[in-house]
Amino acid sequence: MKTKFTLLIALLFLGLNVSFSQNEECLTNMSLMTEAAKIKNYDGAYPYLMQLRKDCPKYNKGIYVFGENILEDKIEKSNEAEKVAFINDLLKLWEERATYFASQTKKGEYDAKACQLKYDYSKELALTDAQLYECFDAAFKGDRENFKNPKSILSYFKLMVALYDAGQKPASDLFDKYDDLVEKIDDEVEKSSVSLNKLIAKEDAGTALTKKDGKYKRYYESVLKAFDAISGSLDAELGSRANCENLIPLYEKGFEENKNNAVWLQRAAGRMSGKDCTDDPLFFKLVNAYHNLSPSANSAYYLGILKDKEGKSSEAVKYYEQAISLEQDEFKKAKLYSKIAYKLEKSGNYGKARTYYSNALAANPSNGNPHMAIARMYANSAKNCGDTAFNKRAVYWLAEQEAYKAGRVDPTLKSKSSQAAASYKANAPQKSDIFAAGNAGTTINIGCWIGRSVKVPNL
Repeated sequence: MKTKFTLLIALLFLGLNVSFSQNEECLTNMSLMTEAAKIKNYDGAYPYLMQLRKDCPKYNKGIYVFGENILEDKIEKSNEAEKVAFINDLLKLWEERATYFASQTKKGEYDAKACQLKYDYSKELALTDAQLYECFDAAFKGDRENFKNPKSILSYFKLMVALYDAGQKPASDLFDKYDDLVEKIDDEVEKSSVSLNKLIAKEDAGTALTKKDGKYKRYYESVLKAFDAISGSLDAELGSRANCENLIPLYEKGFEENKNNAVWLQRAAGRMSGKDCTDDPLFFKLVNAYHNLSPSANSAYYLGILKDKEGKSSEAVKYYEQAISLEQDEFKKAKLYSKIAYKLEKSGNYGKARTYYSNALAANPSNGNPHMAIARMYANSAKNCGDTAFNKRAVYWLAEQEAYKAGRVDPTLKSKSSQAAASYKANAPQKSDIFAAGNAGTTINIGCWIGRSVKVPNL
């Protein structure tokens, strides 16, 4: 009995000793891998990564964080014979991370990463467009919330377009997927815009941003830039495939089956409105069915478009106002204000358009496009506002100021706003004009619809 007890103690001690020794080895390998990876000595870090994955895969999430960089470097530098093996190993690494650190591995994010890697190396992996599309589609449907990498969203849609062009997907699938992804982009833009608006309000109130605030501001701005670029790319990919000639017969065919489907009606009306197919009787049928089934901000807005088409501007404005009153989401309300303002601008009603653009800015200050629109209207009115030639050209100073505001609040417009502001400044009175007029430092009141004042620069 005593011998058995002594043997049990010895085995327990040996087990603890082995466990301690293994943990010590894990710590050493982790430290060596980390130090090498931090200075981008990925070849030096690679052996330690492989040992860690084999001996202690649960030890630290850093195995997979640094491991991703190490294997990406291997893929980039490897010859064709080795490349596929490293690609497959990176896919395996992400699977291991999901196994050992599930709570810290967002499914949608990492499934999209895996699909993107396969997409980027589709030739090496001999994958078809259909196989790649199924990969992205499963990732998107499996965890839509965390499927938000702009590059992957674009790749996903490019594959849909390729399959449509090859006759493997119908037009209805193409347009539905476009709407799905545009809605996803809008969701992500709204999240970053709401957060950025809080920081802009803080700055406007004269409060300096903390270091942490500054970091977050740069992050939100980078997100908005990325999604702004991807939105344009999605539209470019869709191209003329979503023209009236394609949309009208498609929605006409599907109307009876979907006349009680509010989502289908809303998307169909939105697509026809976006592509300016609003003269067709089908648009009237879609809008009325949608409004009767599910009165909403969108349906009221589309009814306003119909009244505009009939030349009933005052009735159209009533519907537009109804649309705004029905919309509770500030981000979506800002978009409605901008849409209505643009219609008023096109009709020449600049004063009322400015009011709506200003309301859009109040609802979403980080979107600088309303500032650009107001600047544009000022510039277009320069010949008509002001009682002298000098004062007419002074309107361009107002346009310049408004254009600069766009770039200050909106990271996606910095370059465009600077160019526009410089152009407006070049059309405003120059130093020689100010000297000749002898009015440096004075304030000019601009009449007509503008009703603003501007100070003449000092010489």
